[in-house]
This record gives sequence, C-alpha cells and structure tokens, in this order.
Amino acid sequence: MQSEVQAVRISSTPQRLEAMAPLLEAVSHAAGDVPALLALARDVGRTAPRPGDGGTAQLWELLASVTAVDVAAGRVLEPHLDAVAILAQASVEPADGAWGVFAAEGPGLRLDATADGTGKYVLNGSKPWCSLAARLDGAVLTAHLADGARAAFAVDLHAPGVSCETPQWTSRGLREIPSGTVHFDGVSAVPVGGPNWYFQRPGFAWGGMGVAACWFGGAVAVARDFSSALAAAADNGREPDQIALAHLGETDRIITSLAGYLARTAGRIDAGELSGSGAWSEALRVRGAVAAGVERVQTVVAQNLGPGPLAFNEAYGKRMADLSLYIRQHHAMRDDAQLGALTLKGDRSW
Repeated sequence: MQSEVQAVRISSTPQRLEAMAPLLEAVSHAAGDVPALLALARDVGRTAPRPGDGGTAQLWELLASVTAVDVAAGRVLEPHLDAVAILAQASVEPADGAWGVFAAEGPGLRLDATADGTGKYVLNGSKPWCSLAARLDGAVLTAHLADGARAAFAVDLHAPGVSCETPQWTSRGLREIPSGTVHFDGVSAVPVGGPNWYFQRPGFAWGGMGVAACWFGGAVAVARDFSSALAAAADNGREPDQIALAHLGETDRIITSLAGYLARTAGRIDAGELSGSGAWSEALRVRGAVAAGVERVQTVVAQNLGPGPLAFNEAYGKRMADLSLYIRQHHAMRDDAQLGALTLKGDRSW
C-alpha cells in the first residue's frame, strides 16, 4: 500500500501542491505525537488561508492533505484553524497557543455565561465533547445567556476553575484525541461576537465545510491504499478482476466528483455568493455529499481488500478506524431532514 506523502488536489496547480511537501513530511513524522501535532498546528495557523478571504480552496487542500497523511493530525489541525478564523471574524486577537472549538451540547450538561459588569463574562457549568481540552491552551466555546440566547466566548483553559475530565476512550479510532467533559467554576471569558453571532455568521457554515474537506482527505488516502494494493498485486502476477476494477472506477468517480464540488463551493465562498442565508443549506449539501462518498469508498475498499490489511496493516487499519469515527460528526438522515426543511421553504437552485 502507498506510503508516500502526497498532497490532495482540489483546484491548485501541481507547483502549489508541491509547496506543502515539507509540512506533510513533518506531519508524517509527528503522527501519534499529540504535542508535536499541536506545535505544527500553531505554526500552520499563523499563515494558513482563512475561509472567505480568497484562498478557501487552498485552505481545504491543506486540511485534506494533512488528513490524508494521518486522520488524527487533520482532527488536530482543523479546530485550531477554525478557532483562529472565528476570532479573526470577531476582531478578537487570539493568545498564542493551541486552540479548540467547543460548541456541542449534551443531555444533563449546561454551560452558562453571566456578565461581570466589566465587559467580560463568567462561565459556570459543563461542556461535553471537548477534544484534547487538557492539552490545549485556549478555546472558543458556546454558552447560554440569561435571556435564552447562546453566545461564543474565548477562554483560557489553564485558568483557575477549569477542570478537564479524562474520558474512558474505548474507541479504536482517534485514540490520540479523546473528547471529554470540561467543567467551569467561575471562569472569566471574553465575548466573541454578540448573542447568537456564532451561529448566524457565514463562517459557521464555512467551518462545517472545512470539516468535510478533512473527511475528503481521509477518503483520498483510503482510495490511494486501494489503488496501490491492486497495483502491487498485479506486479506479483495477480491481475485485478472486473469487480475490483469496477470498484476502483467507482472510487475514482466519487473522489473526482467531490473534488470538483469542493472547488466550486470554495470559489463561491470567495466570490461572496455563500455569505447569506443559503450558506448553511450549502454546508449541509457539501457535508452530506462528502460523508456519503467517504462511506461508500470505505465500503468498496474494505470489501475488495478483505480482512488482511485491517488485521495486519497498521497504517491502513488506523486510517479506517479514525475515519469511521470522524465521519460520525455528520448526523446522517437528521442533517438531510434539516436540509429538506430548508429546501421545502424554497432554499434550492432547482
């Protein structure tokens, strides 16, 4: 199977992609070492394109390429870049360090923000699904206001009153990146935008599509594994049969179609066409299309390669397990139901 570090193309020239080679080599060497991956994320965040600033396709290529090297590395990089972009959109200067974004809600858990009269807020309560919280320096998170709205805040995760649970992470996927609950007891926080700004800004949809770019990169890596395995078998005298070739052709069709869709969507974001109410509908389409494509690629590759590489090839087995868990950030039919409701209201192009 392929082990060569290779960028993922969405729309850039080969020369631009080649410029990513040193970073991707560094990611390859840092795989499994979370502090090293966080250090790389901090470095990349200083110069990476931000969504909507004219280089959205290049940002997504960066995310996809890092994830193609190591899915967990993409899972580290994406939230840091998202946090940096969110703070920039709100004109808040981020403190140096590694950042995350914590916006999930969970049953029985609630995080409240109360104004302290100085322009800052005090956080009390708990936030679930906080990936790598104990290893991060800061986070952009959402909390409930007294009037029922939700707002975003920047918080120092080293501040007094912050305590991070260490979860019992039993998953074989993304083992380096456990997501636990963080508790806040009188923790000072800086507002990021106003009430409901976090969810209403165009960047909310753009960030969701950035996650899909990571999923896409994982699928490209799986597809490369498949192609390399068939080529190696052919070199050893075992030519692929028609079923294997048909599935490789289907995989190529899926990857090529998704790359084209991401390229067009990135262009629309940079042209200002996805800055209004239709941005979230397009995010649901992109995320749904990419998630379906990823799952199909994983299925046909696993069927063709069988149990051998899952049992004995560490890189392939890890990639499949990591990607299977990562893709579950997509809410499947519930996201399609949300898209259907928007479509019924007329938010469609057909």
